[in-house]
Amino acid sequence: MAGLVGQTGFFPGDRRLRELDLLGDGLPLLNRLIPWERFRPILESVPKAKPKGPGGRKPYDRMLLFKMMVLQQLHNLSDEQTEYQVRDRLSFQRFLGLGLEEAVPDHTTLWLFRESLAQAKLTERLFTAFHAFLREAGYAARAGQIIDASFVTVPRQRLHRKKREQVNQGETPQTWQDQPAKRRQKDTDARWTKKNGRSFFGYKNHINVDKRHKLIHQYMVTDAAVHDSQCLEALLDPENQGVQVFADSAYRSTEAEQMLCQKGYRSQIHEKAQRNRPLTKAQELANTRRSHHRARVEHAFGAMVQQGGKFLRTIGMARAEVKIGITHALCSSCKMVAFQNNRGTRNKIRAVIATLQLPQ
Repeated sequence: MAGLVGQTGFFPGDRRLRELDLLGDGLPLLNRLIPWERFRPILESVPKAKPKGPGGRKPYDRMLLFKMMVLQQLHNLSDEQTEYQVRDRLSFQRFLGLGLEEAVPDHTTLWLFRESLAQAKLTERLFTAFHAFLREAGYAARAGQIIDASFVTVPRQRLHRKKREQVNQGETPQTWQDQPAKRRQKDTDARWTKKNGRSFFGYKNHINVDKRHKLIHQYMVTDAAVHDSQCLEALLDPENQGVQVFADSAYRSTEAEQMLCQKGYRSQIHEKAQRNRPLTKAQELANTRRSHHRARVEHAFGAMVQQGGKFLRTIGMARAEVKIGITHALCSSCKMVAFQNNRGTRNKIRAVIATLQLPQ
């Protein structure tokens, strides 16, 4: 970090950063664990804004903007707050490799970069590259896979029935065509749906986590009205070394059972009660046993909640895919940091035990 970390003992910020390390700042470990330069070829393919003239400031480094998006998602910040916190916090500046005298991208630049990612549809490529890194780091999918979905809400829109029907049919109301500014504020990709008597407006986040590490290896983003079972086949991870597939009763159907059998999987999907045909005691016990394993997927959703992943400030499917895709990669990254911290703690305990002289 130019001007701040490179001169140990000379700049007063060095002592502050060392104190942050002692207090458990996880960003340095995240910096060491993730091979950021591995994603640079993908990020460099993002179209750059054309300069308005021969002079002016050079474009910001794409990796710097991407890591600012990581900080934004990690702490659930708006674009304006991301800019402010990067300017204010030493730990953020160290994570980004910025010195106090260096320029910080403003919130408009960050917004434009995220728009470029959405338009170029590069989020899936970034997630695929991160997934390959997980395998190489020893976190390959093992012991079976767990599939589930969760709502991701957006600000609700109050529309008349006629306009709502037009939007659901893919049409644009005439009044919106005459008012482009109003049209930009309307999310025509999100949908309404109901579950357990509650109404939701937005999107649905479908994920596949491995049973061993609880890391996300596959995901899909749809509107909220899409039923969970429609994404079952697309979410299956052929690289998972286990054959068991866990899911709740929403995924249960004769077609799903046949599909899993044909692909060589062993279904652990919860049994579903039918009208006038309640579950037997044996089926209830089987569901209870499966729940002990299936509940592990809730840990992934819980990590997303901490990062604000259950609510989006963006408008449109393309932007939702960018935010949700980065959230998935970041959740897996944080899980890796936790694994490394636990491993380091265990090694310290073993070292202490080895120094003890136990009585014969």
